[in-house]
Amino acid sequence: MDKFPEQIAIEKKLPKAIFDWHNQHGDRTLIVNGSHILEISRILKEDLGYDYLVDITCVDYLPRKPRFEIVYHYMNMATKAGLRVKIQSDELHPEVASLTPLWLTANWLERETYDLYGVRFTGHPNLKRILLYEGFEGYPLRKDYPKQKRQPLIGPNN
Repeated sequence: MDKFPEQIAIEKKLPKAIFDWHNQHGDRTLIVNGSHILEISRILKEDLGYDYLVDITCVDYLPRKPRFEIVYHYMNMATKAGLRVKIQSDELHPEVASLTPLWLTANWLERETYDLYGVRFTGHPNLKRILLYEGFEGYPLRKDYPKQKRQPLIGPNN
């Protein structure tokens, strides 16, 4: 399979940052080393025109190892090209650098991913829950979150 232009550009600056890639049904995906996500995102934005961070989310593949994939969706608004970037993490509490220095939208997207999956974004200016209240226990979209656990869906003072 031929490499994507984005992959070639990233590998020129960060030779060991990309582990794998695929193109499935027209969706191009890069699987990258999480320690390089800020640099990769900067290359995508500043060098390759991916000016819109569409989404950040997580997928829990329990019991698979690695358990988590943190997924980023980027778009180049001029060309309408989209690109997915994934980071794999085995950690009980996955952690990756915040993209808030590059995109304001990362603020809310990272808070939502933290709130529902427990992914920590280092360098985030205000990493706290955004959908659930601070006293909510656990991360409800993780596959090991107990479905029988009963707790209020609103904060104790609401």
